[in-house]
Amino acid sequence: MEGIVGGMTSVPDRVAGIQQEWRRERPDLDPTPQGVIGRLHRVAALLTEQLVTVYARHGLTEGDFDVLATLRRAGAPYERTPGELADHTMVTSGGMSKRIDRLEHGGLVSRRASSSDGRSRVVALTPEGVARIDAAVTEHFANERRLLDELSPADARALERILTGWLGRLEG
Repeated sequence: MEGIVGGMTSVPDRVAGIQQEWRRERPDLDPTPQGVIGRLHRVAALLTEQLVTVYARHGLTEGDFDVLATLRRAGAPYERTPGELADHTMVTSGGMSKRIDRLEHGGLVSRRASSSDGRSRVVALTPEGVARIDAAVTEHFANERRLLDELSPADARALERILTGWLGRLEG
């Protein structure tokens, strides 16, 4: 069987139907880009559904998981400033404050004054937060593996290469 990236014949899907309708209704327009963009959008939505199911089993939202994972990746003592968290998660400082409040209320993070600058605050994982994110990320990685195993190893590598290059150009 030929790989997906290598030229597998695709089965008609919602995107193909949308493209066909646009070709009929607006033959002056080229809906070809929707073949990629529309399918990427649909794949992202379906993947997100599968990912948030795992987070929910651990009592976390997607945003909660993102903050806790960002703290965990920082290494011991698992802390960052709210600004660093916002930078690493691409969330506004206002949105980050709400996430931190919710996680602090749940006993997963704590806030304290920075030891290097008493004017700034530091957010750190609590022992419960470390345990929660370690369990969640273990299941998350297994889930991502399961989802990626829908592709052949060669297709997965090719797709990663293509998306890495495209993302680099889009991010400029």
